Amino acid sequence: MIDEISSLIQKHEKWRWQECVNLIPSENVMSPAVRSFLSSDLGHRYTSTDKFYMGTRFLDEIEQYGEKLAKDVFRSDTADLRPLSGHIADLIFLACFAKPKDTVLCVSPIDGGYPGIWEKGAPDFLQLQRIKFPFSKEKMNIKVDETVDLILLKKPKLVIFGASLFLFPQPVSEIIEAIRELDIHVGYDGSHVLGLIAGGEFQNPLREGASVLFGSTHKTFFGPQGGIILADQTHGEIIKERIFPAFVDNAHWNRIAALALALAEMKEYGKQYAQQILRNAQSLGKALDEHGFPVSCPGQGYTKSHQVFLDYGGYKQGRLIAKKLERANIIADCGVRLGVCEVTRRGIEEGEIQEIAELMKRVVIDGEEPRQVKKDVVRFIEEFQEIKFCFK
Repeated sequence: MIDEISSLIQKHEKWRWQECVNLIPSENVMSPAVRSFLSSDLGHRYTSTDKFYMGTRFLDEIEQYGEKLAKDVFRSDTADLRPLSGHIADLIFLACFAKPKDTVLCVSPIDGGYPGIWEKGAPDFLQLQRIKFPFSKEKMNIKVDETVDLILLKKPKLVIFGASLFLFPQPVSEIIEAIRELDIHVGYDGSHVLGLIAGGEFQNPLREGASVLFGSTHKTFFGPQGGIILADQTHGEIIKERIFPAFVDNAHWNRIAALALALAEMKEYGKQYAQQILRNAQSLGKALDEHGFPVSCPGQGYTKSHQVFLDYGGYKQGRLIAKKLERANIIADCGVRLGVCEVTRRGIEEGEIQEIAELMKRVVIDGEEPRQVKKDVVRFIEEFQEIKFCFK
C-alpha cells in the first residue's frame, strides 16, 4: 500500500514540478526551508488560548514571532495566523461583524468575484443578504460613483473588496472616503494579491481605509496553504476574542511555523519578488496579445497584478483551451486566468516569459500537436528547478 501511494506522489512531483510550466494564479511554491517546517514535530501538537494543554511554550513563541513579522510586513495593528484557509478567514470576517439579514456588498462571480462569498457560499449560511458592486467589464474594475450611490441607498453592513479575477487595484480609498460617516465594516479579500501587497507593489488596503485585510497565504504570497487576518486594533481585538473556539480549534502549528518563515522571506525578498511578478505578468500579456490571444485590457497595460486574463467568453471554451495546454504540460485554469507566481519563483524573467508565450502560441494559435510542444516545454523548464527569493 505504501508503495502505491509513494509512487503516485513521485509521479505527481516529477510531472508538475520537473516537467510542467505552471500558470495557475492561485498556486505557488514554498522554499525548501518553509516546506521542511510542515513535516516538523509541530504537526503533532495541540495548544489553545485558554492554556488547556501543557508543553506549548515554544509553540506560543512561534505564534508571537509570526504575528510580529506579519504586522511588520503588512503594516497592521494586529495579525492572526490561525485561520486554516482564506475561505475560513472570509467566514470569520462575515460572522464577526454581521448578523442575520444584514447586507454584504462584494464583487459578483460573474465579474470575477470569489464564489465562496456569493450564492451558496458563506453569506447564505449566515443568512446575510448579498448585493454586487457595479462593475466595468471593459476596465475590469469597480465603478466608483455607482457604488457610492448603491451604498447610500442600501446601507450594507459589510463591504468586501477583492476578487478572484484580479487585474488592477480597486478604488478602495475613493469609496471609503465617500461613505466614511456610515456604520459599515470594510474588509479586503487579498487572497490573490497578498504577496504583492506585502512586497509594496500593489495597493495597501489598510492604509487606504479598510479595517481588515484577509486571505489565503499560498497564491502571490509564497507560504503554505492556509489563511491570515490583518486588522486595525478595534477589529483585530474582536476577531482574536471570537476566533477560538468558534472558527479555529487546533490551528496546525506546523503550518503557522512555515508561514512565519515565509513572512521572514517576504520581508527580506518581497520587494524584488513583487516587482518581478509585475514585469513578468505585463510581459506575458503583451506577448500573448501580439500572438493573437484575446488578452483583456490591452489599453490599460493588461494587468497590474500577477494575473493575465484571456477572455474566451466563458468556461466552456476556456476549458477546451486549458485542456489543450495541459496536453503540452502548460497548466492553466478554465478561466482562462494565467498567473506568473510560480514561474517567477523559479527565477523566470521577461525573456523566458516570451518563450512561454511562444510555446502557448504553437499549441493554441498555430494548432501544433500538443505532444510535440510538450517536449520543448520539458526542455525549457529543466533550466528552472531552483526556487528563488528565499533563504538558502
